[in-house]
Amino acid sequence: MSIRYMKAPPTTYVMRFRDGRVTREGPGLSFFYWTATTTVVAIPLASADVPFAFNEVTQDFQAVTLQGQLTYRVSDPQRLAAQLDYSVKPSGGYASDDPSKLEERLVQAAQVRARSVVQTLPLRDVLVNASLLEDKVLLGLRESEAVRMLGVEVQGFSLLSIRPTPEMARALEAESREALQRRADEAIYARRNAAVEQERLIKESEIATDLSVEAGQRRIREARIAADIAVEDQRAAFMDRWSENERKAAEAKAYALEKTLGPVRDMDWKVLMAAAGGGGDPKLNIALAFRELAENAQKIGSVNVSPDLLNALLAAPGGSPERHG
Repeated sequence: MSIRYMKAPPTTYVMRFRDGRVTREGPGLSFFYWTATTTVVAIPLASADVPFAFNEVTQDFQAVTLQGQLTYRVSDPQRLAAQLDYSVKPSGGYASDDPSKLEERLVQAAQVRARSVVQTLPLRDVLVNASLLEDKVLLGLRESEAVRMLGVEVQGFSLLSIRPTPEMARALEAESREALQRRADEAIYARRNAAVEQERLIKESEIATDLSVEAGQRRIREARIAADIAVEDQRAAFMDRWSENERKAAEAKAYALEKTLGPVRDMDWKVLMAAAGGGGDPKLNIALAFRELAENAQKIGSVNVSPDLLNALLAAPGGSPERHG
């Protein structure tokens, strides 16, 4: 038995018991005490991290491993001291293994909350919704009566790894790989479809342009044909008018000729020739003589006309006779 000196850091809450009563308590105390009659309780107040690893089963009966850490701090050291033995031996160590049980209880509480969440989700949701799982477990721990009874405040629950079994991981990787390949193929097909659609639009635009050009050319041809038809119509109208004028002119000439020749139509042509003054032309007289001979050929036996006589008859007055063979 001896007198000891206790000096605690500010992050340690110290309680000095004598005869079952707390004679002094607070963070960072320092004092002398008699080991035979005094019990010293030292509770760390600093936040601490506790690693964990859980093996749970999802809603679709798939095993999954959760790894992470739990962060906590003692918020009510009196309540914790009433639940676990944090008494310190004169040598400086804890008198029991209760301080290590605190982390075990917290990990167990976290595992219970994590199991209740994981069992409501399929494996795929558990793997991709780590933040949702963290939030639900942390909320459950803060509302846990068992945690409050220990005088502990849970500050954080972090998942560092969520892993399925190796076989399931390979299956999910293959499924995701196939899904990515399908999306890649769909993207290729979409690009091809877009190219085909663009080509179709270009073809349609070209066809529309060709049709527009053809329609314009057709309108030009129709306009030219219409102009030609109009010209031909005008030409036909002109020809009709010209024919009509010519017909009228011919009728007028025929009428004038008929009126001119009407009085002498029944007269003897000889008289007409004499009246016209044709008797002075020897050639005309010779022609008339031969005509007379021709008309009375049945009364005449024969007529001999020598070339010399014919030349003499045809000789022009006052000149040499013309020879005709």
